[in-house]
Amino acid sequence: MIRTAHVFAMPEGGLGEADIRNARHAYYGEISYVDANLGEMLQALRDTGLYGNTIILFASDHGEMLGERGLWYKMNYFEGAARVPLIVAGVPGATARRVEACVSLADVLPTLVELAGGELASVLGSPIDGRSLKPHILGCGGHDEVIGEYLAEGTIAPMIMIRRGSYKFIHAPGDPVQLYDLASDPDEMHNLAGEPGQRALLEELRSFVAARWDLAQLDRDVRASQRRRRVVDHALTQGTPRPWDFQPFRDAAKTYVRNTIPLDDLEAMARFPTVGKM
Repeated sequence: MIRTAHVFAMPEGGLGEADIRNARHAYYGEISYVDANLGEMLQALRDTGLYGNTIILFASDHGEMLGERGLWYKMNYFEGAARVPLIVAGVPGATARRVEACVSLADVLPTLVELAGGELASVLGSPIDGRSLKPHILGCGGHDEVIGEYLAEGTIAPMIMIRRGSYKFIHAPGDPVQLYDLASDPDEMHNLAGEPGQRALLEELRSFVAARWDLAQLDRDVRASQRRRRVVDHALTQGTPRPWDFQPFRDAAKTYVRNTIPLDDLEAMARFPTVGKM
């Protein structure tokens, strides 16, 4: 926590209650904005007669710490940063229900492929970590496990998270092991890693980590990648800076009026605001 707070340069003494309240107020406003636009999208589906023939999946890429534990942003595996919404609607045969099992954004792709009638093996040709959520959606079982990796700011070594049922295990070489039971401790305030009654579970999770990851090699690979990218970044900042974002090609010959351009396209170009092709 101390290292994470240093990464995002928290001022000495932290922020006051009024600052935290204002930040949360703004965040709630962002949620309301997204909710309103989602409502407009759903209404458009109804207006066009597509609502009854559309599967809708709504999710977020990450959560946000908003002053809990004195932390902000993400960069950790506490629930505030790692937990995200996941809502699925419009699946034939499904009824409205809340799924308590732990699942991951990595499960979204195999879920959509299966709901569309496809097979991942034929689509990708290689295995992936995600598992379909169709059993959860239809109320007929499904997995209850999430595996996460974090290799960015706020950590000095690969950070691994395993969530199975109500237990969350967090491990990063050089840092204390963390184990929480979210059923009895939803705020993750009591680290159970030192409890004698949790030794068997800790050994099981440590064995899983050792079998799945070579953390020392992963650390070396990440640092090598960082060195290569720093070389590229240094080169790109010499002389006139050039962004390395994708720059779409612009054909000037089709920007102005030419007798080779179809009349409909010319008229569309003259419209303001610009109209796109169907």
